[in-house]
Amino acid sequence: MSEAVSALPHAHYSGLVDLAEAGLTGMITLRGDLSSGKLAEAVHAATGAAMPAVRRIETGATGRAAWMSPDELLLIVPYHQAPDVVAGLEAALAGEFALAADVSDARAMVTITGPQARDVLAKICPVDFAGFAVGEVRRTRAAQVAAALWREDDDRWSLVCFRSVSQYVWDTLRTVSQPGGTVGLYR
Repeated sequence: MSEAVSALPHAHYSGLVDLAEAGLTGMITLRGDLSSGKLAEAVHAATGAAMPAVRRIETGATGRAAWMSPDELLLIVPYHQAPDVVAGLEAALAGEFALAADVSDARAMVTITGPQARDVLAKICPVDFAGFAVGEVRRTRAAQVAAALWREDDDRWSLVCFRSVSQYVWDTLRTVSQPGGTVGLYR
């Protein structure tokens, strides 16, 4: 078995914003009844995070839980712990209508940092970023591909996409964050 590698190894760029590939990140899709107490307990045991509200992300001691849809969460954990987290979720949710899948190797994550982050993202995502709060999550498109993004703090965002299109997303973000392309809509 070969060793896992980042989708965009050593990727970093500075322009209107700083772009950085997050490296190997454990990501687990968890499907089920999000109102289930048993599922909430399993999420907390896996990440230390509370069950996120609609379009929110919660941070715990060992990971994060992001709301993706009415029956889906994305759990973010250290890469090498993802298989064990899936096994723990399966054990904790035995008998419950739920599915946990390790999608770590199918996804890539990029961080976008800087005061122009919303302007850069608005160039490729059909989202109104004016009222986009810290901790808010949105599934959307980044140019022509599916993506999810959330606001980490005032000037830092995370974007997750399929690994197979991560180079396209990276190149698109680099293009729209070239110096001279300042929009200034969200300042």
